[in-house]
Amino acid sequence: MKAIKKFEEFIKEGIVKKQSPNKSRAEFLIKEAEQNYTYLLKLIEKMGINNINANDYIKKCYDILMELVRAKMLLKGLNSSGVRAHEAEVSYLRDLGFKEKEVQFVNQIRYFRNGMLYYGTILDKEYAEKVIEFTKRNYLKLKNKI
Repeated sequence: MKAIKKFEEFIKEGIVKKQSPNKSRAEFLIKEAEQNYTYLLKLIEKMGINNINANDYIKKCYDILMELVRAKMLLKGLNSSGVRAHEAEVSYLRDLGFKEKEVQFVNQIRYFRNGMLYYGTILDKEYAEKVIEFTKRNYLKLKNKI
């Protein structure tokens, strides 16, 4: 997996477009992220983490993180769409002050999530635990940037 481009490159390529800020959609995404995060924690508490639910938890974590990133982008008047839109959103984490190592980890989650959805990739409990811990550490950090 190659390194992800700088966010400005996605703007130049037209994957990210400038628009009027969309506060109502951003508020919806923030609420969705909050509900999904609460639900994820309850699921983990009730079901634990194992190889059977690993993929589901990883997808949920990715969705929570990206809902918050999209909300921030929408508030700034930015919207990504089309091929490589998810890469652009991950790249935006740099603009939010995330370290390169963190951006690359989220990009790895994005890559594996894509594999789950389209190629039948199965991930294990250990990787799910890493993703969940990352999400727990960064959920509030992301939310506070909005």
